[in-house]
Amino acid sequence: MDMPMNDRVPDWVTPLAWVFLALSLATAAVIAVDVLLRGHRQRTRTLDVVWICSGLYLGPFALLLWRRHRDPADRTDGALPTAVEGLPGGSASALAHLVGVPLVVASGLTIAGIDLWVMILVIGALAIALLFVHERATLGTPVGTAAFAAVLTVLAFDVGMGGWMVLLHLAELMPPASEGAFWFLMQLGVVLGLVTGYPVVRWLAERRGVATA
Repeated sequence: MDMPMNDRVPDWVTPLAWVFLALSLATAAVIAVDVLLRGHRQRTRTLDVVWICSGLYLGPFALLLWRRHRDPADRTDGALPTAVEGLPGGSASALAHLVGVPLVVASGLTIAGIDLWVMILVIGALAIALLFVHERATLGTPVGTAAFAAVLTVLAFDVGMGGWMVLLHLAELMPPASEGAFWFLMQLGVVLGLVTGYPVVRWLAERRGVATA
């Protein structure tokens, strides 16, 4: 059984969703041009991707952060400034949604007749893999530590992101994945994940700093 249709989603959500999705794509494109064509490269390719993908869920707000924090000259360890430390987790979640949701829908897989649970598991697994790559490529974290950080971060993110998806499902406010409203609501979920995941992200950053001091 698919997730409930959007009969209870207010009508105004759909136009708002399409406007914000368009702004998000435009923001990601602007940051991509800035990174790839205007010389604002970060210290690693993975950080380039993190910043570009931030536009996919933060929309124009990502551009404000980019303009303020795009210069890595004062960062010698490859890490992000404190204010935006959660962006790798958010970008991993966004990419995991873009890959995982169509994959689950196409596969028809369900748990207890509902595909939502499969989506949460697949998105979580993809996000862990992406964050693991980030930890290794950007920060040079040892394999075991990188795996631990990726798993812990995604679990913390899922308190907000996964909790939001479950709430939408229970309230019958989850649109089909073929509609813009679905992706807009997932953008909101990623932002909630940033909020619930930030304490863990901050703790891991402090732990990393102590280890390298």
